[in-house]
Amino acid sequence: MSESALRGRLAEEGLQASTWGNGPFDHYSEHRHPYDKVLVAAAGSITFHLPELGRDVMLEGGDRLDLPADTLHGADVGPNGVTCL
Repeated sequence: MSESALRGRLAEEGLQASTWGNGPFDHYSEHRHPYDKVLVAAAGSITFHLPELGRDVMLEGGDRLDLPADTLHGADVGPNGVTCL
């Protein structure tokens, strides 16, 4: 699915998407946000680690993860980098 189509889906829910990305094998240490966060992979892959829930979630093109506020999470980018909304 194209990035514009993914943006359209989010817009239908009243969400305004911004784009961010990382290079291959980049790492995010565990952290929290004081707000709900919606993540959609537009290209590449990223694995989110959710230690308090005891699971990992891999996102690839078109996949979505909704993180409630204050959810502890970290992430590792896949071998081809990632672009997310």
